[in-house]
Amino acid sequence: MRAESPGPQHEWLDGDAGPVVRPYTLTGGRVRPPVGLDLVAFVLAGRGADPAAHPRLHPEHRRLVELARRPVPVAELAAELDLAVGVVRVLVGDLLARGLVSVHEPAGTAFLPDDNILKAVVNGLRAL
Repeated sequence: MRAESPGPQHEWLDGDAGPVVRPYTLTGGRVRPPVGLDLVAFVLAGRGADPAAHPRLHPEHRRLVELARRPVPVAELAAELDLAVGVVRVLVGDLLARGLVSVHEPAGTAFLPDDNILKAVVNGLRAL
C-alpha cells in the first residue's frame, strides 16, 4: 500500500507530465520584451545561428531558434511551444539581443488605402 504525500493533490499532474515550470521563471520575472513584437511579426534565425555557443540559454530559447530556421510568426511559436505569447515575446527579445534571430514586422497600416477610396472603387465596379 502506497502512502499519499501530505498537502494538496493535483489530478492534472502525473508522472508523465514532467517538471512544471512557471512562465515567469523562463523570463526571469520579466513581462515585457526589450522591443515591441507584433503577434504576426516573423522571426527568422540567422544563418549559422548556434544556440550551443550561448550556454546560458534555456531549452525554450534553443527550441525557438530551431523553429525559426524558416520564417515563423510569434503567435505560431507560442502555439508550438505551448507557452503564453507574452513569454515567447520576452524569449524572442533575448534571442534578438544575442543576435541569434531577426524579427520582420508586418507592414504598417499607414500603407493601407483609405476606406473612402475602397468604397469609391467598389461603387465604380458596380457601375460597370
